[in-house]
Amino acid sequence: MSSKILEKFLNENLEDLKSKGLYNVINPLESSNGPIIKIDGKELINLSSNNYLGLATHPRMKEACIKATEKYGVGAGAVRTINGTLDVHIELEEKLAKFKHTEAAIAFQSGFNCNMGAISAVMDKNDAILSDELNHASIIDGCRLSKAKIIRFNHSDMEDLRKKAKEAKESGLYNKIMVITDGVFSMDGDICKLPEIIEIAEEFDLITYVDDAHGSGVLGKGAGTVKHFGLSDKVDFQIGTLSKAIGVVGGYVAGKKNLIDWLKVRARPFLFSTSLTPGAAAACIEAIDILTESTELNEKLWENGDYLKKGLKELGFNIGNSETPITPCIIGEEKTTQEFSKRLNEEGVYAKSIVFPTVPRGTGRVRNMPTAAHTKEMLDRALEIYAKVGREMGIIK
Repeated sequence: MSSKILEKFLNENLEDLKSKGLYNVINPLESSNGPIIKIDGKELINLSSNNYLGLATHPRMKEACIKATEKYGVGAGAVRTINGTLDVHIELEEKLAKFKHTEAAIAFQSGFNCNMGAISAVMDKNDAILSDELNHASIIDGCRLSKAKIIRFNHSDMEDLRKKAKEAKESGLYNKIMVITDGVFSMDGDICKLPEIIEIAEEFDLITYVDDAHGSGVLGKGAGTVKHFGLSDKVDFQIGTLSKAIGVVGGYVAGKKNLIDWLKVRARPFLFSTSLTPGAAAACIEAIDILTESTELNEKLWENGDYLKKGLKELGFNIGNSETPITPCIIGEEKTTQEFSKRLNEEGVYAKSIVFPTVPRGTGRVRNMPTAAHTKEMLDRALEIYAKVGREMGIIK
């Protein structure tokens, strides 16, 4: 017999979420996650994928995955520290280090695992972490796990960061102080003020940590936010995922060799979870090769991003202050945001609503992510649908 207390808790809270427009419905795909997807037998223009460069379905990637699977099998069979490290994992890490312009890199099972493992491996209860208030949930959880004092600073507010860094340093309470920021903020598309952050870090001797999940493959001709600013030798931790622009799954930390050596003996997700599948590792290697050989996909991504952004702005939508292809349409109220997303879906565009707690209350939005795989015809059709639904709902005139 199930617990009545648990049943009461679940039923009451699920109903509360639904009544406030905060309940998320998952829509299973019946196709690959490309520019056109199929849901419930219906084809939709896909503007919600993180498959920025269209690599998830690239023929070279699929071939690399198949070959590695045939050679090594479908799983690595153990954690990395026992006998789950295959030569394909070493090759991937060497490629990642070269790609990110660092001495070494370590691959994890996900970007979330990177933040959970890397922060807590270096920071502890005697330390402090200065964290941008809009940092990703995985950063927040990684900071909490470390037991360090978490000091939030206002989003990209360098005066506030400097003030709080000075207070933390002069307090003498902490052995180490770290500053953490996303490279690209995934819900608004803005870029961190990395040169200013580095300047403050050098003044107050802060450890620097950049989560570049949405910058790798997008900024710096694909090498990421740190390379975009030419600061590869100034950042201690470069975090990235292998599941967005790279198109597969996994994550990595890039930095000095001694940092990576330390993470291999202290980062708990690395120590206690089976390693990346051989097929995934091989496909990631292929993706890095593709990005290294040519900037064509990166350039196409930006071209499509600029095109969609211009079209939505001209229609009268609030697209915030995005500096990247990530383009939010900020609606505001949660229920209206979810209804807007639903109507877009009915008309042929899949653009998922994003509401609290992913974004602050009252800032509900539909997050649009054009990719290198979209055609101008697809984007034009999407803009037509946005215009129709936006006018019907009174969001635009």
